[in-house]
Amino acid sequence: MIKAVIFDFDGTLLDRDSSLKVFIRNQYKRYVNELKHVSEEQYVNRFIELDNRGYVWKDKVYQQLLQEQSISSLTWEQLLEDYIKHFQHSCMPFPNMEHVLKELRNRGILLGMITNGFTEFQLLNIRALGIDKYMDIILVSEQEGIKKPQAEIFLRALERLGVDPKESVYVGDHPENDVIAARNVGMNAVWKKDIFWGNSFTNEHVIDDLKELLPLINIL
Repeated sequence: MIKAVIFDFDGTLLDRDSSLKVFIRNQYKRYVNELKHVSEEQYVNRFIELDNRGYVWKDKVYQQLLQEQSISSLTWEQLLEDYIKHFQHSCMPFPNMEHVLKELRNRGILLGMITNGFTEFQLLNIRALGIDKYMDIILVSEQEGIKKPQAEIFLRALERLGVDPKESVYVGDHPENDVIAARNVGMNAVWKKDIFWGNSFTNEHVIDDLKELLPLINIL
C-alpha cells in the first residue's frame, strides 16, 4: 500500500520551460533601453540555449550572454538579481497539478518534494505555485547539503515521512536524477515523460499528464 508520494519540482510540477520563456521575455522588456541593440528574439533564444534546461546556473548564463551580445550597460549581477526576484512571478504549473495534490491529500497520502537548487530561490517558486501548503516535507539540495541522484537525500525524505521505500512513490522527469535514483533505494518510480530525453529511456510506470498518477497509485 502506498503511504507517501514524493515529487520532483522543475519539469514535474513546475512547467519550467514555459515559465522560463515568460520570464525572459519580461526581463527583456524591463531592460529594453539597455538591450535595444539586441532583438528580443535573439536575447530570449540565446538565454534559453545557455540555460541548458536549468543545469547551468544563471551567473554563468548572464556572463556569457553579456559577452556575446556586447551588452555593457548592464552587469551580470544586476540580471541575476532580477532573475531571483522576478522568476517566481512567471511560474506556471503543469495542468492538473493542484487537483492531483488535493486528491492525494484527500486519500490520506503523505506528500513530499525533493528538488535540486538554491534554497531561497526554489522556496520562492514553490510558494508562488501554492504547493507548500500540500507538502509534509520539502527538501532542497542546498539546504540539505546533498543532492539528487545521491541516495541519501531520498532516504532522508523517507525517514522524515516515516515510511519504507516500498510504501512510497517518487515522481520526476529526469531519467537518472529522479527515476533511476529512486528505484535504486527501493522506491516505486514514476517517470513524468519529457520528450527532451527522447525514446531511449524506458520505465515501468510512465505518465504524460499528472492526472494519470491518480489511477496508477491504486495499482502500485
